[in-house]
Amino acid sequence: MSLSTIMTNYFLRHVQVMLFSLGQLWRQPVASLMTVTVIGIALALPAGLFVLQQNMTTVSEQWDDSNQITLFLKTTISQVEGKQLSLDLKKWPNIAQVQFQSAAQSLSEFRQLSGLGDLLDSLPNNPLPAVIIIYPAEDIVSPDAIGSLLARLEAMPQVEQAQLDMEWLQRLRSINETIHRGISILAILLSLSVLLIIGNTIRLAILSRQSEIKVMKLVGATDRFVRRPFLYTGFWYGLVGGIVAWITLMLTLSVISSPIDELIGHYGSNFDLQWFSLTMLTTLPSIGVVLGAAGAWLAVSRHIHMIEPN
Repeated sequence: MSLSTIMTNYFLRHVQVMLFSLGQLWRQPVASLMTVTVIGIALALPAGLFVLQQNMTTVSEQWDDSNQITLFLKTTISQVEGKQLSLDLKKWPNIAQVQFQSAAQSLSEFRQLSGLGDLLDSLPNNPLPAVIIIYPAEDIVSPDAIGSLLARLEAMPQVEQAQLDMEWLQRLRSINETIHRGISILAILLSLSVLLIIGNTIRLAILSRQSEIKVMKLVGATDRFVRRPFLYTGFWYGLVGGIVAWITLMLTLSVISSPIDELIGHYGSNFDLQWFSLTMLTTLPSIGVVLGAAGAWLAVSRHIHMIEPN
């Protein structure tokens, strides 16, 4: 017998066992549906959180990454003194760029943004101070260096308040990193639960077919031959569960995409929610197959050798 014939027969036997395992699941639709639904939900939850977290990361990366510092000058500082201060700050080696904005310019900008022109005209004087916007040098990126520069600027006698404008973005990224680690832990725990669900399901299937396995071993079946259909059963559970997870994820994202787009629109952003549909279509079933095969292998390896004909 040639090698090609041997390989063909081996492949055909695996296809037969694979289809036989699928038929076994088809003949138990309710139990199979419940199992794959639980698997799908367990896989869809961390996948959905991962998609949302990736979108948060993408949004934060689109914003300016510079640590912009805004100096609010005291109202007693004249426009000439403010311009002179900005010129002096340009000479600092740890400052890359300085922009001066007079009190009148601040009022004009606030008038355009707020739409309170009539109310502002009724004020006896301009309540807004002059502002100096500072962009630190590119090598000043560490929190300690930025904090030191901020403290030095705030201590100047002409400055009423110094504010780090990108501090909120740094906090957002810290929150994002915390969420990312939480999602990773959740994914591991839920993957373990999928592993246990499939393992327990395969264990029950082995126990229900205990008499059949004993007969098979009496006629000479090896442990490898006996465990093959159970491994393919775990394969099908994982594959179908991954597809269910993908469908669940897409349906969930389609439901929440409209309010998210509306929220983004209120902030004047043209960002589009990324669904990663193609990536998830390949990733979720693949993860399901790995977990299904692993759970089936653990269950079969533990119980098959314990079933021996009397």
